[in-house]
Amino acid sequence: MARAGLTADRVTLAGAELADEVGLDHVTMSAVARRLGVKDASLYAHVRNLEDLRGRIALLAADEKTIRIAEDTAGRAGKDALVAFANAYRAYAHDHPGRYAATQIPIQIDPELAARAPGPRRAVELTYGMLRAYALDEPDLTDAVRLVRSTLHGFVSLEAAGGFAHARPAEESWARCLDALHTLLERWPARHEGDPT
Repeated sequence: MARAGLTADRVTLAGAELADEVGLDHVTMSAVARRLGVKDASLYAHVRNLEDLRGRIALLAADEKTIRIAEDTAGRAGKDALVAFANAYRAYAHDHPGRYAATQIPIQIDPELAARAPGPRRAVELTYGMLRAYALDEPDLTDAVRLVRSTLHGFVSLEAAGGFAHARPAEESWARCLDALHTLLERWPARHEGDPT
């Protein structure tokens, strides 16, 4: 029988908080149960297993990150939107490292649960919408989406791992990276005959 007051959402939030504190790899069902003050078995009335819990954390994080990006980019276009988008993305990764990690690794997510979660779908819409000002057509638009995601994820991941030990502040490099990304998006290279489409 499910413990009164315990829900899938509460279990997910406890797992997400724990992931931010100790890292997603250290989240276990036992650790979440201890955090909630219940026995391990009580959790299984709400989540199937650890993989299910990680999938729920990933969907929660996708929703939260998307809301933050949407709020920060509202009413903006071009470079202004790109910078707001990137800064919101980076801030979320800094504020919630465990949740962010859950959005970046392959996790088996219950298809019904994923279908009801707006975050991942909205994230794609926001990214394509932000890039609309650069007037790119397919397949360039998809390539640009992948470039933006790779740039942002690469930077925040290296930063989180302590990979920027140089004396130059990471904040200054971040700003210059966004300048360069904007310039590249504005001057996207033309495709030539024989290029893959």
